[in-house]
Amino acid sequence: MSIPAPARARRGRAGLLAAALLVALVVAALVSAGTGQLSASPVDVLATLLKQVGIDIGVAPQGPNVEAALTTIRFPRVIMAVLIGAALAVAGLLMQAIFGNPLAEPGVVGVSSGAAVGACSAIVFNLTFFGAWTVPVLAFGAGLAVTLLVYALSRAGGRTEVVTLLLTGIALNAFCGALLALLTFLGDTAAREQIVFWQLGSLNGSLQQQVLIVLPFVAVGVLGAAFLSRRLDLLTLGEKNARHLGVNVEALRVAAIVLTALLVGAAVAFAGIIAFVGLVIPHLMRMVLGPAHRPLLITSVLGGALLLTLADLIARTAVPFADLPIGMLTSLVGGPFFFWLLRRSRKRSGGWG
Repeated sequence: MSIPAPARARRGRAGLLAAALLVALVVAALVSAGTGQLSASPVDVLATLLKQVGIDIGVAPQGPNVEAALTTIRFPRVIMAVLIGAALAVAGLLMQAIFGNPLAEPGVVGVSSGAAVGACSAIVFNLTFFGAWTVPVLAFGAGLAVTLLVYALSRAGGRTEVVTLLLTGIALNAFCGALLALLTFLGDTAAREQIVFWQLGSLNGSLQQQVLIVLPFVAVGVLGAAFLSRRLDLLTLGEKNARHLGVNVEALRVAAIVLTALLVGAAVAFAGIIAFVGLVIPHLMRMVLGPAHRPLLITSVLGGALLLTLADLIARTAVPFADLPIGMLTSLVGGPFFFWLLRRSRKRSGGWG
């Protein structure tokens, strides 16, 4: 059976976009790794990277500290930006798919606010249950717990209505916001500064051990989203039509919410709150490619990774000898985009942008 011309055109457009994003991501990662107070050329970066995987091209980095700085500081930070950007973008894609709304993003189900409560509790009360990992572990656990609570409270009669889920998420987010205000009040000056900085988001101090922890969570989340992509395509036809086509909508929604909690929880556990990546990237990809979720997933992974890599590069280099909060930069871009998207959605009768 021949593929219709419009479908071939969409596939070709998706392939070109994915290739362009991949090339841009590789270039951005090499530039980001070599840029900073201790500069390294792209050749030095590439030679050091290949050496880490056992390939020696016979090029030694210029300067005694360059290789050490790249392997212990720059590479973990760049990889963390790639992983977290991809995770947040895929989480946003899942939220927009199951809610049927381009304005949806991971924060609506309470993952980010719940994680913030967990992390800030560890900071204010100086908890050390897991040693140096206490803050990220409590952030991840609290984010997942709040997400499951939102889902449990929004169920009625064995089903979960989207509107009820959204309203419950808003209520829990408001409650978590009040808890954060209380924790900020209870904390001392040092704790307050740490809370504020954590809520603004940062990749400063990313370690290789953290990368190894985040990587499997992101991999499972992305692979799980790929597994759900076909059923998410059917869900765009409407819940009734999807059920007639054999989709268990309730199970699909549960799986998507759990994957969202997994992805966002792993991301914010080490980087803090980074807003709007899950809103901006999936919507932009959908505007270019249309509603099919498999190509949307691939391009959202690459687009989210690219956006956060560039944002982190700007955060490290915009102000000399300073490291700007990366969440602040993404909000400066995402806020105006959200207002534009909101106005655009109000002018339409409905459907995807």
